[in-house]
Amino acid sequence: MPADDTQQDSTDSVTPYSVSGDLDYERLLAQFGADELTDDQRRRFPDHPLVRRGSFYAGRDVDAFLDSEEQSVVTGIGPSGPMHLGHAMVFYFAKRLQDAFGARVYVPVSDDEKYWFKDQTAAETSEYLESNLRDLLAVGFDPELTRIVVDTEDADVIYPLATAFGRDITNATLEAVYGTPENLGQGFYPAVQTAHLLLPQLVHGEHETLVPIAVDQDPHVRVSRDVAAKARYPATKPGALLMRFLPSLGGPGKMSSSEGVAIRLTDDAETVRRKVREHAYTGGRASVEEHREHGGDPDVDVPFQYLAAFFEPDDRELARVERDYRNGDLLSGELKELAADRIAEFLGEHQRRRNALGDVRAELAAYRLTDAERERARDAVGFQRA
Repeated sequence: MPADDTQQDSTDSVTPYSVSGDLDYERLLAQFGADELTDDQRRRFPDHPLVRRGSFYAGRDVDAFLDSEEQSVVTGIGPSGPMHLGHAMVFYFAKRLQDAFGARVYVPVSDDEKYWFKDQTAAETSEYLESNLRDLLAVGFDPELTRIVVDTEDADVIYPLATAFGRDITNATLEAVYGTPENLGQGFYPAVQTAHLLLPQLVHGEHETLVPIAVDQDPHVRVSRDVAAKARYPATKPGALLMRFLPSLGGPGKMSSSEGVAIRLTDDAETVRRKVREHAYTGGRASVEEHREHGGDPDVDVPFQYLAAFFEPDDRELARVERDYRNGDLLSGELKELAADRIAEFLGEHQRRRNALGDVRAELAAYRLTDAERERARDAVGFQRA
C-alpha cells in the first residue's frame, strides 16, 4: 500500500482526464491505497443497489463516516455537456445518504475547469451550467442540508481556499498524481478541487466527510487528504467511496457526456428506446437459434449492466432476468426493451420534477452558501476580511 495518499505507480493509466488500457480494479486498490468494502460496511449503508451489488466497491475511512454522528457528502460535476445516467446515479445515491443519515450534501460545479481542460467556449459552458443546475435541483435534495457551489460564481470563497491550499500541493505531488499539466490552470486546479472537498468542514467544523466518486476522479480525493494531513487547517481527511465505471452504451469504458452515445437526463422515452435498440452492446448470440441453444452473457451485456447497477431494484427479478438470459429464454432484443422501459420510467419521474421547477436562479437561491458560511470558510484558512 502506498506510504501516503498521493503516491502513485508509474504505470497508472487512470486520471481524472484520461483512462486507458484494461482496468484492473483490484490492482487500483493497492495502487491508490484504498480498501475493498466489507459485507458489514455494505450492510451499514442504507440499502441501495449501487452498494448492494458492488458498483461502489472500495473506499477509505468508510467506517469513520458510518460511525460518525455528523456527516457530509461531497459530489460534484463539471458542465461539459448535458447530464447523463452516470451522473444521475451518483447524485441520487447522495440523496439516499442524505435521507437516511441526515447528511449534508455539498455539490461543487466546476465551470472554471472547462477553460483549462476542454476546447469549450464560455457560452457553451454557461448553457450547460444552467441545464446541469436544473437537473441537480430535480434530484430533490433538502435545501436546508445542501449547498451547490459554482466555482466562478462563488469565487469569493473558492479562490481564497484554493490560494491557501495551493501552497501545500507540491510540484512533485502534482506530477505524481496527475502527470505534467499542459497549462497553469491545470496546475492550479487540484487546489480548487481540494477547496471543494474540504469546504464542508471549513464551514461547519471538523467532521467526517465522504466523497462517492468514480475511480478516475480519486486523485482529487488523495490530494485533498494529503493537504488535510498537514494539519494547517481545521479539517480531517475526507473519506472516499470508489465506484466502478458504468459502461457506455457501446461497451466497456466509462459513460461520457461528450464522447459516444449516452442517455441524457432530458431524453424522452422514445429516444431512450432508440438509443438502447441501436447502440447498446449485447452479450447475445449471432442468431436467435444460437442464442436459444447457448444463451447470452449478461456479464458483458450493457442493458443488463444498467439494470444491475441501478434500474432494477428487485434482486429476485434481476436474478430471474439473468437466469433467463443465460439460458437463452430471454433474447437480447427483449432484454434491451426491458432495460429501456426501466430507464424511461426513471427519467420520466426525474423530468416531471425538472419541468415543475421555476426559474433556475430563483430555485437555486435556497441552496447557496450564506454570508456567514462564506465568512467561516475564509476565516478557517486565515483569509479574514477587514
